[in-house]
Amino acid sequence: MSHNKDKQKPFRWLDYGSITGEHHWEACPTCQGSGRISRSDEAQLMAVIPCSDQRLKPSRTKLYVCISIALCLLICSLVLFFLFPRSLVMSSVTLQSSIIYFTPQNVQMIITNKLNISNHNFVSTEAHDLDLQALINEIVVGRTKISNVTTVPPRSQKTFTVVTDVNIEDLGLVYYCQTSAFRPHTLYVQLQMTIKANYLSHEEQLEARQK
Repeated sequence: MSHNKDKQKPFRWLDYGSITGEHHWEACPTCQGSGRISRSDEAQLMAVIPCSDQRLKPSRTKLYVCISIALCLLICSLVLFFLFPRSLVMSSVTLQSSIIYFTPQNVQMIITNKLNISNHNFVSTEAHDLDLQALINEIVVGRTKISNVTTVPPRSQKTFTVVTDVNIEDLGLVYYCQTSAFRPHTLYVQLQMTIKANYLSHEEQLEARQK
């Protein structure tokens, strides 16, 4: 018969000294010599761990803290980079057409102009409340207002067309445009444009001028 089957692990007895100095032997009061603790006693017992135990020493705490701070800074930097408001640019692309009508009392013009809005943000921009004024010698001779203009996608530009009616009633300018004493008739019309744009809860007013 194998000797391994006959070997049994004996109880481990501990020496508890009394106040009088007499020694007596008895089993461990916690496990009663079995080496096991019942589940009903787990919530009532407290384990004593020596200070040299590795479980009490922090494991790579500084490394984890540095990584967490670096990730937070990276996320904040990305959020600021993508959501930071950037400027919008409105410019006049070209004068598409100009139609002139002559009457004995005035000169009427229909000017078709193309405007361009460049959006450098990473979000869409709503352009609205366009106000275009046509001026001759600092006198307003035509005006166009548009409430809803267009929506400019992120990181792109969009071109739209604006038609403006110009009515010249000044007698000197009417005579200058209709006289045949000298040709050609050169008349400078200045276009002054303002538009509002909303993006990222921010409103901005753009201005542009063209002669």
